[in-house]
Amino acid sequence: MSFHLTIESIWLTMLLSKLFREKGRERVGVPSSSERAPERAATVPTVPRVSRDGASLTRTTGNRTVGRTTLAVIAAEAGVSLPTVSKVVNGRPDVAADTRARVERLLDEYQYTRVGTGRQRRSGLIDLVFSGLDSPWAVEILRGVEEWGASHETGVAVSAVRHGNARPASWTSALASHDTDGVIVVISETTEDQLHQLRSGGIPLVVVDPANPPPPDLASVGATNWAGGLAATEHLLGLGHRRIAAIGGPEDYLCSRARIDGYRSAFERAGIAFDRALVRHGDFQHEGGFRAGRELLDLDPRPTAIFSCNDQQALGVYEAARQRGLRIPQDLSVVGFDDLPVARWVSPPLTTVRQPLAEMGRAAAQMLGELIENRPLPSRRVELSTELITRESTGPAR
Repeated sequence: MSFHLTIESIWLTMLLSKLFREKGRERVGVPSSSERAPERAATVPTVPRVSRDGASLTRTTGNRTVGRTTLAVIAAEAGVSLPTVSKVVNGRPDVAADTRARVERLLDEYQYTRVGTGRQRRSGLIDLVFSGLDSPWAVEILRGVEEWGASHETGVAVSAVRHGNARPASWTSALASHDTDGVIVVISETTEDQLHQLRSGGIPLVVVDPANPPPPDLASVGATNWAGGLAATEHLLGLGHRRIAAIGGPEDYLCSRARIDGYRSAFERAGIAFDRALVRHGDFQHEGGFRAGRELLDLDPRPTAIFSCNDQQALGVYEAARQRGLRIPQDLSVVGFDDLPVARWVSPPLTTVRQPLAEMGRAAAQMLGELIENRPLPSRRVELSTELITRESTGPAR
């Protein structure tokens, strides 16, 4: 113990001695070692440090830097938000005239050197934003994006946000405030304000499986959800099932609506009446499938088959059937959607609609790469094909 105290005392003494020497130089007007420079350097213009917005981060007087300034300082002094200052720096039109004038005056006062609008340098990093990371579905998307990133020497920063109405000033501000080359948003609900904030920051953006039809100019990736729902239901109809129930995801999700529409279309094509009483909606989680499965299996007469709009809910149906002593597929046929890795390993292995999740991730990353390079996209909307994978959870109706 005494040895360590001795070393720390020596270090502290040296530090205090250095501080006193520096203070002494300031009192007698002698520049410290950090301030000394060859006389000829005074004639060389200082190259301003540039922020992600293309603005100088230093305030200068003549040839001497007198203090470091960030856009946050400008925002605070102007009494506006940081995104507003960013809009002015980037020449965005959606800023009030008096606000723009106030910010411009401060930018001039702080001698910000703007090297042009838009993003001027690459960070070699993209952001991948999920609504939750507790799903194997998210892992498959991530795997596809990461594979693209590895082949393009690009890092992938993964984050999660809560469902619903997260304020634009939360996760979108965080993305806009750090160096990112682009963003892939894999969440079901993104508000117009959030999309606007990302776009106004000049950040390339691609959305995977958006909750609602995306704006025409927004790049997006999805799957043929309607065709998948149709194929799943036609498979069960072909096995002789007529009382076929369905468990969708949240009613306002575009992918869920499309899968249920495909399910209903299969009855119409077969000339069989569609029974709305056999449709339930879950949350795309095991618990949602379990709850909806119990309700459906308590009906009299109960359905002989259930189409679940994702694999996790299908596994919830497995548990609901087990608790009622029903065998799959002898007493109940079950079809899922996604073809997650677990679908092959449950007992019995799950018949499901394969959604090419990893390929969707790679496609989204490839589209983002094209946007980052300012290359035109062949199409702003990409839909990858689904495929019915028949296993042992479906059998003839009895």
